[in-house]
Amino acid sequence: MFPESLISIIFVVVVVLYFLTSAIKILKEYERGVIFRLGRVIPVKGPGLIILLPVIDKLVKVSLRTITMDVPSQDIITKDNVTVKVNAVVYFRVMEPIKAITEIEDYVFATSQMSQTTLRSVLGQSHLDDLLSKRDDVNTELQRIIDLQTEPWGIKVTAVEVKNVDLPQEMQRAIARQAEAERERRAKIINADGEFQAAQKLADAAAIISSQPSTLQLRYLQTLVEISTGKTNTIMFPIPVDIITKVFNKTTGE
Repeated sequence: MFPESLISIIFVVVVVLYFLTSAIKILKEYERGVIFRLGRVIPVKGPGLIILLPVIDKLVKVSLRTITMDVPSQDIITKDNVTVKVNAVVYFRVMEPIKAITEIEDYVFATSQMSQTTLRSVLGQSHLDDLLSKRDDVNTELQRIIDLQTEPWGIKVTAVEVKNVDLPQEMQRAIARQAEAERERRAKIINADGEFQAAQKLADAAAIISSQPSTLQLRYLQTLVEISTGKTNTIMFPIPVDIITKVFNKTTGE
């Protein structure tokens, strides 16, 4: 049998240990403590060492670090009636711990659901071309709307990024044909532009030659081409058509 004094000492030690474990809490640098004292909220505590009143105080820890949340893939019909699957990632953090605890039951789950519905709503009002080519504008609009809706909960949405856009096979083939047609159009435009520049240069050269008769004679002499094949040499001497016509007319007596 233990003496009553020893039992009393053990009881006191147990009570003290319980008081210490219940009253003394340490919060990390990125944590804040929302304390309910007899059911009412008192100012936020932390970081560091805080002391609670056992049984009277209830502590809820809130992390202030940025949370990265993946938005599951959503089936969306765009404004031009194309069915796509889109997923995204949302970055947000708690700015007001008291609101995050008292204004909403689960702020992480609520932000996730809000992100999914906003993603379907915004992309459903966008054309497929905007979704593919204007991704930054779509991300900005998503971030603005989600942040506006979560602001009463003390949540700040810092960024929203659309990750993958899965298109049906038929739409992928249609986009490939469109891209091929666009490349062919550019090739024809470049070819036509080259022809136009060549014609312009020829017109400029003709204007210069017509203004200087000696230039025409020099150009005529440059057309003499000597072709050497083995032991034989062939000289090609171009003759203007008007000269041949005059000689032919004299020989025929016309």
